[in-house]
Amino acid sequence: SVHADGADVWRLTQRQAAHRVALLPQSPRAPEAVTVAGLVRYGRHPHQGLLRQWSRDDERAVRDALEATGTTGLAGERLDRLSGGQRQRCWLAMVLAQHTPVVLLDEPTSALDLGHVVDVLELVREVAAAGRTVVMVQHDLASAARYADTLIAMHDGRVVAQGPPHETVDEALVK
Repeated sequence: SVHADGADVWRLTQRQAAHRVALLPQSPRAPEAVTVAGLVRYGRHPHQGLLRQWSRDDERAVRDALEATGTTGLAGERLDRLSGGQRQRCWLAMVLAQHTPVVLLDEPTSALDLGHVVDVLELVREVAAAGRTVVMVQHDLASAARYADTLIAMHDGRVVAQGPPHETVDEALVK
């Protein structure tokens, strides 16, 4: 079974799971014509309900996520009119606004230019340093080794190496 924040995720409701785990898939899809601010607000959806309406905490979470990802200036723009790199940073803002203890990222830097790759990986490092657990799929071994606390290298669906980068990355793994 898979546990997040002490709970078996397969036994949780979707809302309960969304309070514990945020996921950014490799190719996310957004509703047509959604603005950046609208997208990031979706990250707060698990915190809403019949008795729990939009609050200052929600607004602060959205604002902080936009600032952290450098997308504040894009808040009023339509997501479908942005570059791939800009869109990826907006999706990351949505995940950050969700405020979960566990963050799952599937190649969050795949659509970014080199400058934004470093920015995003530094941001992911800050998220982890703030106490969140971050699990990230990253095919670039060099950046994974530089930014990860623990690496799990896989080949053909099997774990071939696991541990701190300085102990895991060697000549055999690189081949």
